[in-house]
Amino acid sequence: MKNAPKAKFAAYRKLLEKKADEVRRSMSAQKAAQVVSRLDVPSDEGDLSQQHHEEWIFLNRNTLDMKLLREVGDALHRIDTGSYGVCMECDEPISAKRLDAVPWARYCITCQEEIAARIAHGERVDEYQEADR
Repeated sequence: MKNAPKAKFAAYRKLLEKKADEVRRSMSAQKAAQVVSRLDVPSDEGDLSQQHHEEWIFLNRNTLDMKLLREVGDALHRIDTGSYGVCMECDEPISAKRLDAVPWARYCITCQEEIAARIAHGERVDEYQEADR
């Protein structure tokens, strides 16, 4: 019976694995592009400013990609452990429509909206609750 969840969510596993590969390739491409475009010695303050701005963008994008990669990995783990598709907040099933849109979703749409509202009101939430925002 332990294989039943794995078989049931095989299509989601493929989507998640594809997304993880896509994010990894994107991260590699971003790093290569940054290295190629980087000036060894900026010729003026404008070049230096542009270089710092590009580094800032790269770091922010890389942070978002790492977070997404972690969320995808967590979803694959939930498939393996049989907890995939169950809201981590209310223990109710996450709708197929939501999983189709966000295969790494941890929460049903109702709980996700409540978490987003708490964040909007400045309430502190843990990393897992913030993840699907």
